[in-house]
Formats: sequence, C-alpha cells, structure tokens
Amino acid sequence: MKIVGVGCGPGMLTEQAAQVIRSARFIYGSSRAIGMVKKLIPANCTVRSISDYRNLSQLPENAVVLSTGDPMLAGLGYLPGEVVPGISSLQVAAARLHISLSQVAVIVAHGRGHDRAMQETIEEIRREKIVFLIADPKFDVTELYRRLGAMGLSAPVRIVVCENLGYPDEQILAGDLTSPPLPHADLYSLVIGQFGEHGKK
Repeated sequence: MKIVGVGCGPGMLTEQAAQVIRSARFIYGSSRAIGMVKKLIPANCTVRSISDYRNLSQLPENAVVLSTGDPMLAGLGYLPGEVVPGISSLQVAAARLHISLSQVAVIVAHGRGHDRAMQETIEEIRREKIVFLIADPKFDVTELYRRLGAMGLSAPVRIVVCENLGYPDEQILAGDLTSPPLPHADLYSLVIGQFGEHGKK
C-alpha cells in the first residue's frame, strides 16, 4: 500500500506523488483528494471514495490511498505502507508568513479534543513557540482568544487565520488579541505567536 499526500491545494503535488498516481491500479481517497488529482488518474484505474476510515488498513497491497496535505500532518500516515509526502498547509502557511518551521509547534484540533488543543496552545505560547493549529468548523476560536488574553503576556501575540491555503480563494487574515481575526471558511488553520510581518520575533 502507498499513502500519497496530494498537497493542501491544487498544484501542491510532488512529482513523486504524481508518478505513483499515474501508475496506480486502485485508488482510494476522499472526494476532495480524488478531485485534486483527477487529471492524473489512468483510465484503467479503479477509484473508490472512502466512506469508512476504520478499515483502511485492510485494503489490498497495491492500493494507493490519497491523503490531503501531507499524510504525516493529521493525515493517513498511520496506515501501514510507504508514505509519499505532499506539500502541507503547515509548509504553505510558514512560507506565506516567512516563519521558520523550527519555531513552530503543531497542534491538531481537527476532529479531536478542542479543550485539550486550547490548553496545549497556551502551553506552547508560554514557551514562546509559534503555534500552528489545525482546527475544524466546530472549534471555538473566541474561547481560545479569551484564554490567551487571560494569560497576561508581556509581548503582543499575533494571530493569523489561514483559509483555503493553495486554493484560488485563499485568504490570510491577520490581527492580534485586541482585534483577532475570525475564520469564515470550514478549511482553515491558525498561526499564533510573537512574530512580526515577516516571521521575525
């Protein structure tokens, strides 16, 4: 089995990933992931949309499983098999904001415990890390902002909402705790920390 990262948006596919998809006989993935690579899928390939993620480890050995973004960033990299990386939303956000990845702490709140993610964010901000938080539509950003404001930080905290990274309707909304940006799209992440316009502290 090969788990292939298709990137976080159109055009974010690596050449290695494209080669694997072009030679695939069986492809499995979400409708979004399949749509992103549709032009590369060979005519004789059987394509199936994933509806049940619990039994993916039982797919045939020659299956190619598509994972949006990079499989190792809140993706399907936990599956057995070879992982082919993709360009992640983390990489794109860091590039857009000129932030070194060595400064970043990744926190996943997508489909997981939101309260724990908020607590982890606060802990990482205390350590002076820049937090990249992968959220979902149900994540309460206003509650996170309230908790961050209660920390009494000496230096200002910058907050950036990154929406639909890599897509034509990509938006990057910046602010701080006095005027925090709110997400408008379902597909978004937050970058929070003490950094300037070009990633400098």
